[in-house]
Amino acid sequence: MSTGALSDKRIIAVSRDVRFSPNSVDKDMAILQAVASRLAADYVVVDENRLEPDMECDICLSMARNSATLDILAGMEQRGLVVVNSPDSVRACRRSAIEAVMSNLGVPLPPRHGEDGYWIKRGDMAAQTSSDVRYCRDRDELEAARRDFATRNITDYTVSAHVVGDLIKWYAVKGGFFRYFYPSDDGRSKFGDESLNGQAHHYAFEAAALHEAVDAVARETGIVAYGGDAIVRADGSFCIIDFNDWPSFSRCRDEAADAIAAFVMRNYNRQKSI
Repeated sequence: MSTGALSDKRIIAVSRDVRFSPNSVDKDMAILQAVASRLAADYVVVDENRLEPDMECDICLSMARNSATLDILAGMEQRGLVVVNSPDSVRACRRSAIEAVMSNLGVPLPPRHGEDGYWIKRGDMAAQTSSDVRYCRDRDELEAARRDFATRNITDYTVSAHVVGDLIKWYAVKGGFFRYFYPSDDGRSKFGDESLNGQAHHYAFEAAALHEAVDAVARETGIVAYGGDAIVRADGSFCIIDFNDWPSFSRCRDEAADAIAAFVMRNYNRQKSI
């Protein structure tokens, strides 16, 4: 897509609060600016904590997660602005909410119990530190983690069994874009948790089925730019262990930016033709 495809439109790119970008501030900014630059040569980047309800624009690209910012974005939508990702879809991707959506849709999820340890994850919002997503070797460690969450006033969380297999990072954009990668192949990690699954064996699996599963979740929530993690077992079965709104797409940034910008253009032109 050529730069400046919507050069006559006012575009605001809302950057994510740094607390929601642990070890990923630069990567998150890079994908946001990559999309914005494909739509207009002149755009404004606004920190989500400084977004004002009366800011004028035609299109708002948003990586925001703060509740107050999402309320402002909802007001912008009501005025007829195109907002991607929409605030309602971002709220739907909070961990405890998205797990309920996936469960209702029959999407493969990790079991609640197992013999290889457990994961406890903050459910009310995205992880801000490594202590918000913790691996516990057994039930005793899990109960200790629950108590620690309680001392931090975290009462909304999810618990699932650790699943042995290949860890993959997948990225998607509404409209068909889908890519996946093995973190153990390039060694990139946010908190280092990927090492628990070891070096990938690259077990054969149906990538189209994984895409179909996450696409169903996206249709249900309305999310446009999204990504997450999955485990592929030795028998080729998979389960989704994470689903996030607008990841950094760092492994496929240019392709993803093209796909997101194309969606925004289609959606903007469609809305204005109604």
